[in-house]
Amino acid sequence: RRIFLPWFSSAAVMFAVSYLWHGVALSDINEMRMALDKYLVITAVAYLVIGLAISLAVRFGLLRDWISLKRGFPMASMLVGAIIGFFVYLLVFVLGVSFAGRELQHVVVDVLWQMFEQSIGGLVVSLGIIHGLHRNFMEAEHAR
Repeated sequence: RRIFLPWFSSAAVMFAVSYLWHGVALSDINEMRMALDKYLVITAVAYLVIGLAISLAVRFGLLRDWISLKRGFPMASMLVGAIIGFFVYLLVFVLGVSFAGRELQHVVVDVLWQMFEQSIGGLVVSLGIIHGLHRNFMEAEHAR
């Protein structure tokens, strides 16, 4: 229960943000060579993996006291998401899976977008963890 809410909610939000960016703002999805349903399934699976990675990385940071719940927890989670976004972009770049070309301008915009998108995922993970902690507190108070 503790991992599922942050994981699935971050994956859903990142998927929605990605669809808004690529489907609505840039209309990249219309120019794909792949069938839309296949693209959406692959993207959903990718965001589930990315959401799990961010969730586990934030929890690991909390366990190691690299991230504090008392000071800037959402911002620290966003930083974790941005770092994971950078590595996701490197993987995507090396595999050649991109909507844009490999010109410097496209590369910079793509890497910044990926880091922004995953930082939103990190924020959602932090909010899911905070919600879980609040829920546990309320259940403990109710049990008294």
